[in-house]
Amino acid sequence: MKFYITTPLYYVNAEPHIGHTYTTVAADCLARFYRMKGYDVFFLTGTDEHGQKIYEAAQKENLTPIELANRVSETFKKMWKKINISYDRFIRTTERQHEEVVKKVFKILLEKGELYKGEYRGFYCVHCESYVNVEDRKNPICPDCKREVREISEISYFLKLSKYQKQLEDLIENSEMVKPDFRKNEILNFIKSGLNDISITRKNVVWGIESPIEEKYTIYVWFDALLNYLSGIGYLHDEELFEKYWPPDVQLIGKDIMRFHYIIWPAVLFALNLPQPKKIFAHGWWVLGKEKISKSKGNVILPQYFIDEYGVDPFRFFLLREIPFGLDGEFSEENFKKRYNSDLVNDFGNLINRTLNLIEMKFNGYVPEGEIDESIMKISEDIYKNYTIKIENLSLSEGIEEIWKLLIFLNKYLDEKAPWREGSIDVEKTLLSVFYGIRNILIFLYPFIPQTCEKMIEMMGLEKNELMCFENINKRYAGRIKIGKREIIFYRKK
Repeated sequence: MKFYITTPLYYVNAEPHIGHTYTTVAADCLARFYRMKGYDVFFLTGTDEHGQKIYEAAQKENLTPIELANRVSETFKKMWKKINISYDRFIRTTERQHEEVVKKVFKILLEKGELYKGEYRGFYCVHCESYVNVEDRKNPICPDCKREVREISEISYFLKLSKYQKQLEDLIENSEMVKPDFRKNEILNFIKSGLNDISITRKNVVWGIESPIEEKYTIYVWFDALLNYLSGIGYLHDEELFEKYWPPDVQLIGKDIMRFHYIIWPAVLFALNLPQPKKIFAHGWWVLGKEKISKSKGNVILPQYFIDEYGVDPFRFFLLREIPFGLDGEFSEENFKKRYNSDLVNDFGNLINRTLNLIEMKFNGYVPEGEIDESIMKISEDIYKNYTIKIENLSLSEGIEEIWKLLIFLNKYLDEKAPWREGSIDVEKTLLSVFYGIRNILIFLYPFIPQTCEKMIEMMGLEKNELMCFENINKRYAGRIKIGKREIIFYRKK
């Protein structure tokens, strides 16, 4: 069984911010989840490095475009390492291999008659790297980013997007590709309003992949970037790798790039006679008030502050716990702190600490042997089934809610049994049962907060590999277990 997951490529005109991090952490969570289920996972991410916007950004800093791309791409790699992103391939669109694939695909489509030469007249938004329709030609503004646009007229090569209108409608109506489901109507309405062929070359953009045609126009940055999902997995250069993993099982995107991924991308695959992605999931935005968090609005939230103040895993946890995946959500430090203190300090950290303290006090640091309360094993199995369904449906916050049902059950169970009281009965069974329940919580939480789970499993006297497979939720041990050195992982924030 294989699982191929991608993020969009991140544009190198800005440092990694909350939006980039959100998509990538979600993809990492899914990649880890499927590895734990025994799948052969390929996780692709990277940076998008061509286009007029990069060229102009580099000029402002007195850099060449590739110097800017090298610097910013490296910051993404460093951030992904810092927050434990387990990607299998980090692709850059300036890589020779990718550029060769883009040129080959262009040539294939040209030879198949999927591209034709024509003239484009209209308005172009440098910020969005796309042609746009404007309402007021005297005061032309991009309908998406509200910036001024340029009126241009140039010879271009066009992809026959309109040719695939009916196929795109059928694909979206009759498959599970567009997720969440509520995105379907929006995309279908746009398609049914009529698709125009799309220009995929630029006459006057110097920073891009040169097309394999006499005119040597550069290739449109979005056409170039979308093809990373093919080039990054071996298309036209590693047939065995490509056949092993294609098509993508899940492609994660932000809702602002839906049309590129739900319309242009499938049309290119139709033109190449390649299978379509199984699922393309468009998540929502983090907002401050009602404003989308973005560099252009000057309200960027950088991950580094929250990582420094709260830790890597609390940051990952908040992103995936706070809002249903797919919807917009309010990001504020107040919300972050509440979630941190409530879920991680009060519920999770407190359960671990008091359980291990009781084992230390009552049994000199050795987990007692004996029977495990069947109710805890039963709820673990039930939660695993529900949790699996939630994660496979990309309901990530709901997956955590399932885990919290077990956590709440264990806290209540411990309170009711009160093994710290004089004369308490079944102390061995109580602490052994809670110990096993905590072990299962750590297994379930591992895709979300891997570093914390590794620390806690060692505190429990178990090996890290206990976390790597869901089958271990039913594992029992012969012999006594000595708990490890304990530390407080989550400190309350005032």
